[in-house]
Amino acid sequence: MTRAHVLVVEDDHSLRDVVARALREEGHRVTTAVDGAGALATMAPDIGAVILDIGLSDSDGRDVCHAMRAKGFGAPVLFLTALGGMADRLTGFAAGGDDYLAKPFHLAELIARLGALLRRAPAVLDGGTAGITLDPATHAVVGPGGRVALTPTEFRLLAPLLAAPGVVVRRRDLRRAGWPDGAIVHDNTLDQYVTKLRRKLVQAGAPCSLEAARGVGYRLT
Repeated sequence: MTRAHVLVVEDDHSLRDVVARALREEGHRVTTAVDGAGALATMAPDIGAVILDIGLSDSDGRDVCHAMRAKGFGAPVLFLTALGGMADRLTGFAAGGDDYLAKPFHLAELIARLGALLRRAPAVLDGGTAGITLDPATHAVVGPGGRVALTPTEFRLLAPLLAAPGVVVRRRDLRRAGWPDGAIVHDNTLDQYVTKLRRKLVQAGAPCSLEAARGVGYRLT
């Protein structure tokens, strides 16, 4: 399993301690916070993932996640919540979350989901002949024209395309890279994100573009 510095944000003292202890036993370094203000004050560049309760005492965890993303934090965020409805999940993803675990949960599942998120989190990717770089520290694409911020989904979609320039990445693989397991993603949603990525590549002055392979997927050319 990939080890990381994990921030656990939970206002339930007992649950926070149990989660933190389990993560430390798995070899992770753990920092804890009891509310949204504490979470934002504790943010550090080396934090590799956040486990974030939605029902915090001082704020909605989705608002905290949105604030983190606005500050350029690009590491994965796993929501914990007693809210299990589809609408709640969708608003969590819209706020920049990467996965969602409803309470009560098994620690084994939490650890497995965290491991999956950490394995998916890309390192800095150099596009070589594509002429661009993905930087997870600032959650941006960097090209000759400068640095352009990406949303978490845009970042995850561009990573596999940049890792294999000129190679067609199938739609199903892009959906797996961009969204959590089980998320329902229609083709037009993927196409809309690709359109946004094209605009941001132009803003970054990238000497490459995203080309559609009709009915199959996309490639970076």
